[in-house]
Amino acid sequence: MTLSTHVWSELDAAARRSVLRRPAISTGEDTEVAVADIISAVRTDGDRALLELTRRFDRASLQSLRVTDQEFDSARAELDERALAAIDVAISNVRRFHQQQIPADISVETMPGVRCERVSHAIESVGLYVPAGTAPLPSAAIMLAVPADIAGCPQKIMCTPPRLDGSADAAVLMAAMRAGVDQVYKIGGAQAIAAMAYGTDTVPKVDKIFGPGNAWVTSAKALVSSDPGGAAIDMPAGPSEVLVIADAGASAEYVAADLLSQAEHGVDSQVMLVTTSIDLASSVQAEIGAQITGLSRGGIARAAINNSRAIIVDDIAMAIDVSNLYAPEHLILQVSGARGLLRSIRNTGSVFVGPWSPESAGDYCSGTNHVLPTYGYARTYSGLGVDQFLRQMTVQELSKDGLIGLSDTILTLAGLEGLDAHAAAVTRRLGASS
Repeated sequence: MTLSTHVWSELDAAARRSVLRRPAISTGEDTEVAVADIISAVRTDGDRALLELTRRFDRASLQSLRVTDQEFDSARAELDERALAAIDVAISNVRRFHQQQIPADISVETMPGVRCERVSHAIESVGLYVPAGTAPLPSAAIMLAVPADIAGCPQKIMCTPPRLDGSADAAVLMAAMRAGVDQVYKIGGAQAIAAMAYGTDTVPKVDKIFGPGNAWVTSAKALVSSDPGGAAIDMPAGPSEVLVIADAGASAEYVAADLLSQAEHGVDSQVMLVTTSIDLASSVQAEIGAQITGLSRGGIARAAINNSRAIIVDDIAMAIDVSNLYAPEHLILQVSGARGLLRSIRNTGSVFVGPWSPESAGDYCSGTNHVLPTYGYARTYSGLGVDQFLRQMTVQELSKDGLIGLSDTILTLAGLEGLDAHAAAVTRRLGASS
C-alpha cells in the first residue's frame, strides 16, 4: 500500500492525463437498468414498493416510512449532551456563514422609463438525501438542511436509510430536526430518490433533490433529473477526493493525516499529494503506513490509497497548474504563504489554507458547506449554498416614454429576425400602422 510517485516534468501529455485519472465510477449499464427498474416500481406501486425495496436492500422490515414524534424522542434520548452540543455548534457555524449568502434583489433603470429587476424566491419543495452506507452522516443532514432553511423553502423533507432494527440513525435525526427539516423518511438508495422525485401516498413529491450517495443514488438522480415529470438535482457526484499541495517545510504528519481523513470515506475515494519535495513525499508515505494501523476504517483507507498518487513538481506554480487540471473536491495548501496562492486557484470545491486548517473542519463545523463537486466537476460547478435553494426571476416595467425610447431598437431587431408579431406588439401600442 503506497502512493504511486510520479515526476510531473518527466511525463508527456498522455501520461499526465493518466496520472490525474480518477477511479472508474461503477455505474455500468447493469446498474442503470436496475435503477430504472427501481424507479419504475416506485412510480407504479408507491409505498408498497418502498417497503419491499427496504426489506430487500436494507434488510429492515418497516411498519411505516415516516419518522414519528416518538422516534425523534428516542433519538434524543440515545445521544448524550456532548453529541447534541457538537451538532448545535456545527449548525450555528454553518448557519452564520450561509446567512451571508442571501442574494440582494436588483432594480436598475437601464434607460429612462425602462426598469429591470431580479428577485429571488425559495424553491417550494426540496428533498434532502442523507446516505448511511458504511457510516451515518449527521454532518450531511446539517449541510443540506441549514441552507434550505435559510432560503425559506416552504417544504423540506429528508430521506435516510434505516438501520437493521428499522430505526433511523439518532444523530442524523437530531441534526435534521435542529436544522429545520419538516419530515424525515426511512428510505435509502435509488428508491428514496424515486420517492422524492415522483411522490407516493406517504412521501410528497419535491421540486429539487439534494445530497450525496453511492453509484445507485447518483444514477437515480441523473435519471429523474432528465425526466420533465421528475425533479431537478443539485450537482453530479462521484467519490470523495482531496489534493494536498505541500512544500518542503510542510509537516509530513499533518499531510498524511489529511490524506487518510479523506481516504477512509470509501474504497473508491482518491487522495493526491503534489509536492516540491521528494523527501517530503517519502516521509508522508512512512507516516501513512504508521497512522493507518490505528484506524478503525484502515482497510477502506488502504484500498483508497492504492487509487492515489504523489506527484513531484518543480515549484509551487507548477503544483497549482496540476491542481487546476485535476479540479479536486477539496484542496489543502500546506505551503509557505498559502493565502497568497488563492488568486491563482480556479478549479476546486473548497480550499483549506495553512497547517491549522484540516479538511475535517470543513466536513463538520467551520461553517462552509461540505456538499461539493467531485470527479472533476469543480471546473463547472460550485459547492452547495443558499443560492441553489432559490430560483430567480426577472421583471421589467416600461412607461410609455420608455417604450417609445426603445421602439426603434425593438423594431430593427425584430426586422432582422423576421418576427413581425414582435414588431406589431410595439407598433400597435404606439398607434402606428403595422
